[in-house]
Amino acid sequence: MICPVLKLAQQLIQQPSVSPDDNDCQTILINRLKKLGFSIEVMPFDDTTNLWAYHGEQGETLAFAGHTDVVPPGVTDNWRYPPFTPTLNNGLLYGRGAADMKGSLAAMIIAAERFISDFPNHSGRLAFLITSDEEAKATNGTVKVVDELMIRNEQIDYCIVGEPSSQIKIGDIIKNGRRGSLTAKLTIEGTQGHIAYPHLANNPIHSSLAFLHELVNKKWDAGNAYFPSTSMQISNIHVGNGSNNIIPGQLVIQFNFRFSNELTEQQIRHQVETILEKYQLDYKIEWSLSGHPFLTEKGKLINIVSQVIEQYCGYQPQLSTDGGTSDGRFIAKMGAQIVELGPLNATIHKVDECVSVADLQKLSLVYQEIMQKILL
Repeated sequence: MICPVLKLAQQLIQQPSVSPDDNDCQTILINRLKKLGFSIEVMPFDDTTNLWAYHGEQGETLAFAGHTDVVPPGVTDNWRYPPFTPTLNNGLLYGRGAADMKGSLAAMIIAAERFISDFPNHSGRLAFLITSDEEAKATNGTVKVVDELMIRNEQIDYCIVGEPSSQIKIGDIIKNGRRGSLTAKLTIEGTQGHIAYPHLANNPIHSSLAFLHELVNKKWDAGNAYFPSTSMQISNIHVGNGSNNIIPGQLVIQFNFRFSNELTEQQIRHQVETILEKYQLDYKIEWSLSGHPFLTEKGKLINIVSQVIEQYCGYQPQLSTDGGTSDGRFIAKMGAQIVELGPLNATIHKVDECVSVADLQKLSLVYQEIMQKILL
């Protein structure tokens, strides 16, 4: 007999929900949550489908957060199996979203079904915050749901985000924070001209070299016990001449900061612009902040999650704040304690993405035990 977690994961994977298209994944979840007596609210914003659901009325709120959208599969002929045809082979479930993060969603929902069946009158609230806009722009998903909930004075006290946090074995690593992400698009102006007459032109590549050298070699901070030092990486340099005999008139540089809580967005911007002024460059700069750093220090949630992982897996998880951003950065605004806990991340966003079915079953039991320890 097929296990419930596997069956639900297969149902979700076969929906080609490339971000931000939910493609009825949340309808599948809603139908199951309704049977459990959840209060359901669909919260669409522009091109994004969002779901807020809760069971129980009073006390602390434990929310499980996740996303139904997936990244594009790429060239489908490169896959062993069609990416939206969930395929089971040698204990592994293949398909786009198997690990990131439809497997986690299935484990959460099945855990909730078992928990509420055993404890229909639990204390506190068990909630789900699901979006279809995590893998793309992340502008009409969790961020807007959180804004709406805060207007209503809703509270999330504890949150488990089902991102694939595990590295070698299930639950070996949990994320208790993430670095901030700040991107700059810098345009440096020069004067275009013939390459044989440099005295009649101003090459913005040449004039920017000292600035770039200082930018690349600057130590922004030393990090701390929870975060590595801030990292700055140049992602693109472009002049767009298409010719070998033209001095360019403009240089466009894109660079990104992954920054710790030792720095603020404003401090980074000020330091970069101070360096630009130092070299008297003619520039304009556009900044884009996709997330502030957030951190959950050791406390009730981390203690419970660590106890449960040791109970079911036999080892203590390692705390980590590395990697990219997640929707936890938006939920952190509500003052919630947040932990990211999900399956292995080895195949996420790759061809032949897959997840261990045994891991999903264990993850569902871990989620259920966390529900019991917080809500009973």
